[in-house]
Amino acid sequence: MDITKEIDTRGLKCPLPILRAKKALAELSSGQLLKVVATDGGSLRDFQAFARQTGNELVDQQTIGDEYVHVLRRR
Repeated sequence: MDITKEIDTRGLKCPLPILRAKKALAELSSGQLLKVVATDGGSLRDFQAFARQTGNELVDQQTIGDEYVHVLRRR
């Protein structure tokens, strides 16, 4: 995967990871990828809902230890 931008939201609780991702996506061009690293367990469902509501594609979600990695493609 060719990640264009990565943001670190470790230690932040909802809704901050989503808000930071929304801001970062606004800086990307259509089709570019954003990787978000979070520690909030609720971020798994939060990013699924965010993708549905905004039309951005949730390309991948992984749980690695106590971290959650989300990859979004800018619409």
